[in-house]
Amino acid sequence: MSTIRFENVSKQFANATRPAVDDVSFVVDEGSFVVLLGPSGCGKTTLLKMINRLYEPSAGTIYLGDEDVRQMDATQLRRQIGYVIQQIGLFPHMTVAENIAIVPQLLHWEAGRIAARIDELMTLVDLPPDEYRDRYPSQMSGGQRQRVGVARALAGDPGVILMDEPFGAIDAITRTGLQDELLSLQRKLHKTIVFVTHDVEEALRLADKIVIMRDGRIVQYDSPFTILSRPANQFVRDLIGADDIVRQLSLIRVETAMAPLPADYGRNGYPTIACDDNLRQALSVLLGTAAAALTVLDAEEPVGLLTLADIQNSAVET
Repeated sequence: MSTIRFENVSKQFANATRPAVDDVSFVVDEGSFVVLLGPSGCGKTTLLKMINRLYEPSAGTIYLGDEDVRQMDATQLRRQIGYVIQQIGLFPHMTVAENIAIVPQLLHWEAGRIAARIDELMTLVDLPPDEYRDRYPSQMSGGQRQRVGVARALAGDPGVILMDEPFGAIDAITRTGLQDELLSLQRKLHKTIVFVTHDVEEALRLADKIVIMRDGRIVQYDSPFTILSRPANQFVRDLIGADDIVRQLSLIRVETAMAPLPADYGRNGYPTIACDDNLRQALSVLLGTAAAALTVLDAEEPVGLLTLADIQNSAVET
């Protein structure tokens, strides 16, 4: 149900000289983290808002699972999709707990279940319930309010989360921390996330796959690793700074470049690295140990192998 499919989707606003979104087709796989990236005015936010029908397509079809979203009741659709925006949108007259409870109440959850969900989510986003449950948004920092926004988006346990520049108004240090927390949450929850940003480093850090847009069209759709190693054209190369590969290695997660474990894999004594560490860290370990490969771990379980050749592929010229 959480797969999102775009088929020849366009959006033409009245009096605009060109479509905001122009004949776009791609698939967001269930449980994946897809980032829409591009310069201002490229159509990424318009594309995002068509998923939950804040905008209606002028042409084409968007499917959530096997259902055309236009055939679904808009209110019911939005209740099953979490939505996080830059301005956060918390209700200032409501406490943190009351803000988080909005969607579960609309879904007619019973009170005990709602209370348990509030505590669960506040703990998940590192806001201890006893300390923060009864605070109002004005009594919290920007980073804390954004955590509440994420918790509220997760409250109804939606399969899909839409995030529109959610960390754009946050200072750089807090932003990095929130990015790390979001990655940690995604590893636990495996939601289908569509995330809009114009920040290249943010896209490379977070995404399983990146949609690069220009003038309403998709220029390239692939993993961060592939986009850096094989940019589709000069626009993509310039946008992501593909020529500065050493800096970019620090922004690419190991899991996006690793190879699957071979069928005959055994505990082979290779040094280990976490799947959410970056390729620059991996390169340092490989060079420091002269090992043939690194065993990639997810929660202490081997999930892949990474070699120097895998990392070198990121510098391959097209």
